[in-house]
Amino acid sequence: MKKIGLTTVFILLSVAVVAQYNYRDSNRIGITFGVNQFTMNTNNFHSTPDMGWNAGLSIRGNFYNDWDMVYALQFSENNFKVATKSPFLSNKEVNYKLPSAQISLQLSYKFIENHLSVEFGPIVQVNGKFNIDAENENNIISGTTLLAKDIVDISKFNFYPTVGVTFGVRHFRANVSYQYGLNNMLENLNSKNLGVNFKGNPGIINGKLILYL
Repeated sequence: MKKIGLTTVFILLSVAVVAQYNYRDSNRIGITFGVNQFTMNTNNFHSTPDMGWNAGLSIRGNFYNDWDMVYALQFSENNFKVATKSPFLSNKEVNYKLPSAQISLQLSYKFIENHLSVEFGPIVQVNGKFNIDAENENNIISGTTLLAKDIVDISKFNFYPTVGVTFGVRHFRANVSYQYGLNNMLENLNSKNLGVNFKGNPGIINGKLILYL
């Protein structure tokens, strides 16, 4: 994932240099940071959304008339909780952390130049494994015979259509967006012979601040 991230940063910066050269008055490099709420939509276990963080780079450039094109790279930590029972049979919500990187290409319609726009387009996400605390690995997931550690090795790629709105001033804006994963994020677990047909689609609400240079 680190190699993919570094390669993408290089590509984004290269595109930014070309963009700034060709459209000096209309292209912007953005530094983004913010929070997210991750929901795992599945019937295989009971989960609760939780908060995580985002950070990344974006490039906004002219496309056609009132349309911009936005390229972005985002690194995130997503979190959600799963209901379990400890070895002592006490109820406990276990926190699952998902490190990920996203590459996106979105169209942006400008309602008000430099102040209000709506974005939509595809996002590709590269996932790591779910991370949980070692002390919780042998908890039993409520309503199943699975251990908490049984469901960490998920599928590595996801595709998200996304829609959002960006608002603010020329050099400092906020963005709110929603992403829904079309791929079954838990598909890789079906190769583990766990006796369960896993299906789960993530939904992510993002809130970000963007500093345009």
